[in-house]
Amino acid sequence: MSRRFCSASCETNVVCCRGSCTEIASWEAPSPTPDLPFDKVVSLRYLSGSGTICLVLEGGDIITVQGPESSEHGQIEIVGSIDAGISAATWSPDEDLLVVTTKADTAIFMSATFDLVAEITLTSEDLKASKHVSVGWGKKETQFQGRGAKALRDPTIPERVDEGLPSACEDGSTTISWRGDGAYVAINSVQEGSRRVVRVYSREGELDSASEPVDGLEGTLSWRPSGNLMAGIQRLSDRIDVVFFERNGLRHGQFTLRCPGRDVLENHEIRLEWNVDSTVLAVVLKDLVQLWTMGNYHWYLKREISVAPGLSHLTWHPEKALRFAAISRSEIMSVEEVFNTARGSCLPPYDSGAVAVIDGENVKLTAFRTANVPPPMSLFDITAESSVADVAFGRQNTSFAALHGKGIDIYQWPVKNGRSVAPSLKVSVLFTSSDSPDCDTLVPLRIWSVSDGIFRCVCSQEGLFGHGLRHFTIDADAGTIRVVDDDKTFVSNSTYEDVSTIEAYGQDLQGRLCKYTTAVPGTSDSDPQASEKLSIEETSLNFPTHLPWFEVSKVHGSLIAFGQSRNGHLYANSKLLAKNCTSFVVTPNHLIFTTSNHFVKYVHLTATAEGSLHCRLQIESPVLT
Repeated sequence: MSRRFCSASCETNVVCCRGSCTEIASWEAPSPTPDLPFDKVVSLRYLSGSGTICLVLEGGDIITVQGPESSEHGQIEIVGSIDAGISAATWSPDEDLLVVTTKADTAIFMSATFDLVAEITLTSEDLKASKHVSVGWGKKETQFQGRGAKALRDPTIPERVDEGLPSACEDGSTTISWRGDGAYVAINSVQEGSRRVVRVYSREGELDSASEPVDGLEGTLSWRPSGNLMAGIQRLSDRIDVVFFERNGLRHGQFTLRCPGRDVLENHEIRLEWNVDSTVLAVVLKDLVQLWTMGNYHWYLKREISVAPGLSHLTWHPEKALRFAAISRSEIMSVEEVFNTARGSCLPPYDSGAVAVIDGENVKLTAFRTANVPPPMSLFDITAESSVADVAFGRQNTSFAALHGKGIDIYQWPVKNGRSVAPSLKVSVLFTSSDSPDCDTLVPLRIWSVSDGIFRCVCSQEGLFGHGLRHFTIDADAGTIRVVDDDKTFVSNSTYEDVSTIEAYGQDLQGRLCKYTTAVPGTSDSDPQASEKLSIEETSLNFPTHLPWFEVSKVHGSLIAFGQSRNGHLYANSKLLAKNCTSFVVTPNHLIFTTSNHFVKYVHLTATAEGSLHCRLQIESPVLT
């Protein structure tokens, strides 16, 4: 089998990228044993300190290749070989240690120069290090089961204790995962065919703990970089759970996976990957990547990203928390997500405090003026046909649109006697009803309101491996959806509303802002569908760079754009207002933002005689945390 190393140079768009590859080295690597059809790559790592690429093969070879920056470009060296074969290998976060597990049930710790640090045999004696204590009270038939016994049962005592029975999809694989600080490493492996064990070792190879038995535990494992939890997969007869372990090996909670519109049990191999700041857990299925977050002890399915079948690897960026790269058999996919707050207008008297929370195919709605309901509860819930990607509120918060994988659902949300009542579905528009070909390959990204009853959304065409974006205009009153030909790439959007108008703005990668304008019905006799057409109007508003979050306001007739960068810089047009902003909102008279030192600041907005913005700090108060 021929081995080739390539260097990828990718051009990033909003969601996807394609890379051109340059060959670095190539050599023949035949299978070392007859029972191995081909020599599989179990670890591939670019070592930034030495500028080399380390390749670990299942047959037992550990190979280094000099990178493009080296004077010995492309030189190949076999630095070691393990006759028993290698089942897994992972470098520590600081690239000082390489941990290799062999098919002879041993773990080898090596330094960056491939010197032996420790060699450990994985035996059943390690299970004595488990901190698990059985709290069962003997056999069920010997326990008192009289009247009222269930009500008197101690809730801290489980009804049954797991024995470590294997999963129906047990593949015998081994997974290695490091804690974020590199002080400990966890190895998930099968112990002599009996049950799976998660062992935790120090950097010196000393056994720290072993996990308690868990029925249906599978081979994947991902240690949260913050260090408090390790995530694994437990497959049961009717569901699949993501289960968590502490460093001492004890279970610490779980949540159930779900795939809106499909059966999650069909996924025989599931992988888990935490992002660098421990806020997002990626669940990698056979043709899908799910992004889960946790708040108030509830796990939310925030995003589903369709991928080509055969996804072999996913890695989060080591510095940018919401960017990851995924590799399939033929392509490299680069994705960067942005957390966005779906809320209604702050224009009085319609500022009902409307907020939408996405949780898979469910949208949790709360109008905080009507009811102060804390998440994960909500005042109202709606359900879409597939996983929801984004939510946008219409004029005066009386309607909203939910963008999901199959189309757009538009709801009416009226107010009666000053209180928001339950929303009702007005129209459901599917992508298949548009004039866009290959609608099945669309990946929904964002939706926003551009005028009264008109919404616009953007989708990636041909999955995430396509080149272009598709823009759609949705008329809620007519119940129609049409493709918009737009040569501009807007990566962020915002809607401004005042008493008489509603306007939408888009921002490109350079921070330039443009305004969407809608043709008025009846202005063109030759075009009866003029109300569905949008045009782009240039504005004089510019940010110093692209800002993922921005809002537009008018201060005494002067158009002002407020934006926040990823590193917390808050701008008004090109003027820097603060360097420690964590979130902000704009009302007709105030800019309100929170800071990294737990303060909320209220800024009164006025205009000078020259028409420029004048900000005056009015109130500063601490945030209760």
